[in-house]
Amino acid sequence: MSGIEGKVIAITGATSGIGAATARLLAERGASVVLAGRRDDRLVDLAATIERSGGAAAWLRTDVSKRADVVALVALALARFSRLDVLVSNAGIGPIGPLDDLHVDEWDAMIDTNLRGLLHGIAAALPVFRTQGTGHFVNVLSTAGLRIVPDQVVYAATKNAARTITEGLRQEAGPHLRVTGVSPGFVRTDFADSISDPQVRDGIRETAERIAIPPEAIARAIAFAIEQPATVDVGDIVVRPTAQT
Repeated sequence: MSGIEGKVIAITGATSGIGAATARLLAERGASVVLAGRRDDRLVDLAATIERSGGAAAWLRTDVSKRADVVALVALALARFSRLDVLVSNAGIGPIGPLDDLHVDEWDAMIDTNLRGLLHGIAAALPVFRTQGTGHFVNVLSTAGLRIVPDQVVYAATKNAARTITEGLRQEAGPHLRVTGVSPGFVRTDFADSISDPQVRDGIRETAERIAIPPEAIARAIAFAIEQPATVDVGDIVVRPTAQT
């Protein structure tokens, strides 16, 4: 099944930023979207916006760190649209800061969301894809895993682990499933809001104000991977501002 029109696509982290932009773009191109996130009000608003524009959308409050939530998300796609063609694992958090801050709870939260949440998505969708004989995993990673810098150690570690899982999944997927990793650079999102260290938070916001690209740029990259013919697997995409080193 080539193109985007008619596909059923589940998107985690769909309440803002890259996830919301991706949902809007894919719905505009004819996909039925299943929206997942932790903020009900935003999911309701986004689904309503898509439906007012003639698209099809379902939504479910989802915490990807909880396996049962992700299982329920995939079940919703099957119940509402009878299949699932693509899972965009976009949910992620980044309360970055120096290791000396010893924010162990924040480290745990990043591991639970960025890494365990990705695995929960694979566990929920892979059996469905195998039964269908077709399916596409799109995993949103980060350029933080490509260039290691101070203050982002744990975040980068989770994204590098996610990158390893993505590549391993691609090699195990076989000839009928597709796997894509998308690594955004600085994107205009609310990423900095979760950073508790004020100096680090201000630094990220200042850099983002100078060079960040809109989330729609990442949405277009995701759409590019999805719309390829079934025999074409786009393995890895890096999208960063031209000003980012």
